[in-house]
Amino acid sequence: MKSYLRPHVARLVVIWLTAMLGIATTISLPLVSKEVIDGPVLRGDSGALLWLGLLALALGAVEALLIFMRRWIQVKPVLGLETEIRDDLYEHLQRLPMSFHGDWQSGQLLSRATTDLSTIRRFLGFGMLFLVMNIVQLTTVTLLLMNMYWPLGLLVAASAVPIVWVSLRFEKRYIKISRQVQDEQGDLATLVEESAIGIRTIKAFGRRHYVYDNFDDAALKVYRTSMDKVRLSARFFTFLEVIPNFTLALVLLLGALAVGQASLSLGTLVAFTTMMLQLVWPIASLGYILAMAQEAMTSADRVMEVMDTVPAIEGGPDTIEHPRGHLRFEGVGFRFDDSEQPVLRDVWLDVRPGETVAIVGATGSGKTTLTALVPRLLDPTEGRVTIDGHDVRDLSLPTLRKVVATAFEEPTLFSMSVRENLTLGRHDATEEELDEAIRTAQAMFVYDLPWGLDTRIGEQGMSLSGGQRQRLALARAVLSNPKILVLDDTLSALDVETEALVEEALKHVLREATGIVVAHRASTVLLADKVALLRGGTITHVGRHERLLAEVPEYRELLAQDADLDPSEGALR
Repeated sequence: MKSYLRPHVARLVVIWLTAMLGIATTISLPLVSKEVIDGPVLRGDSGALLWLGLLALALGAVEALLIFMRRWIQVKPVLGLETEIRDDLYEHLQRLPMSFHGDWQSGQLLSRATTDLSTIRRFLGFGMLFLVMNIVQLTTVTLLLMNMYWPLGLLVAASAVPIVWVSLRFEKRYIKISRQVQDEQGDLATLVEESAIGIRTIKAFGRRHYVYDNFDDAALKVYRTSMDKVRLSARFFTFLEVIPNFTLALVLLLGALAVGQASLSLGTLVAFTTMMLQLVWPIASLGYILAMAQEAMTSADRVMEVMDTVPAIEGGPDTIEHPRGHLRFEGVGFRFDDSEQPVLRDVWLDVRPGETVAIVGATGSGKTTLTALVPRLLDPTEGRVTIDGHDVRDLSLPTLRKVVATAFEEPTLFSMSVRENLTLGRHDATEEELDEAIRTAQAMFVYDLPWGLDTRIGEQGMSLSGGQRQRLALARAVLSNPKILVLDDTLSALDVETEALVEEALKHVLREATGIVVAHRASTVLLADKVALLRGGTITHVGRHERLLAEVPEYRELLAQDADLDPSEGALR
């Protein structure tokens, strides 16, 4: 936290200085009124009354000016602090591995980056300052009241005992219920996000009412918990209102008796009650501030749950000046933390520069996991993956991600223009390079969009078809001009005619890059120089397509359902 506050130290000093001076002027006004009543009013001295009146007016003007200065100055550091924490949180989320994002609901992360940080900002900008100000004012005023007339001052001090006791009990219960509300709001945000992303599926299956019922149940759960929170707060706030007012009534009664017995001057009683009224707001606001503090603490805990997560994948010190793209899997194994069975085991594969290998295997054999090890979306739990002799774990992440480009079976597009989506991995691409990548991926449809490459596509690219999304993702990977190109079943959503055109164009791209192609269609295997058969988490056969088709029954069975395979010829048409 100190690192966030350091740039704003000067402003924070001014804020606290104006706050303390504001308290001093507030407390001074009742003391001036005491001098007015016991002095000029009692003696009928109009000349002295004028000067004391002007003094009171000046103190009021100074107090207003100090409040304005404090509020005006505190805006920048408070908003700046929230912005810096949010930036760091977002940056940290980008560094966390895929396993983290797979375990966390997106709505929970969203609520932490928005609602929770706003809660922290409100407390730092309002609650914390007033908490300290109120404590200072309560302490100072109580001491002054005891100095004025100790019996009544002692009564005021004694009234703080039940307030402190109830506040401590309130605090314990409020922490628990605040966390519950914030977690439930995160779950609700997840439902909203998933419903928005999956709206086509919901409509296609006619499950609108089912999804609404789930949302309504979650919303009612938030409502019920929030109502419990409100009821708890209402009881506490009511108590805080009753105690000061009851104490004030006793002070007026006992003070009037003391004035009647001449043991207390009228001016002192007026100043005493006026100053005591200054305690009503600090005491009444104590509940709101404590509630705000507990919510901020809960929000800080939720944010730190993310910030304290140590990235499992960190870049190394190595770079590759002139990468060739020689890729090797050396005894690679992979096992998820919560699984006893390995996904991959003892995988050996050598892919030379410019060579393309097709990975073929049954569903669940580990093909996607194998390809994810190359750009370090996952790290092997056994063995190593090397590029040009460098363990990928020793390479800096910018170096690795520049050498390797990946196009996924389920492409991710962002709510931005087509151009921004394509240049995500290479911002300095020229118009000619953009056009070449688009034509390679057979994505010329982008030129027919209302604003061409500057057309903004919807979230997740839902305004496009599945094949169009895959072609854009492929163009993005090609545009990055990698030495190693990983295609994770990127052509699965293309029609036969478009697939043939894309494959023909990819042949030229793969001549200059090392290729790893996950293939489910027999036609896709033609892109590769050799085929690796993945079975039971390990590579059992490596060779040319024709040889595996003739000699390996398992390989033939995997491709037998493809319409392009002619069993009688044992080859692709």
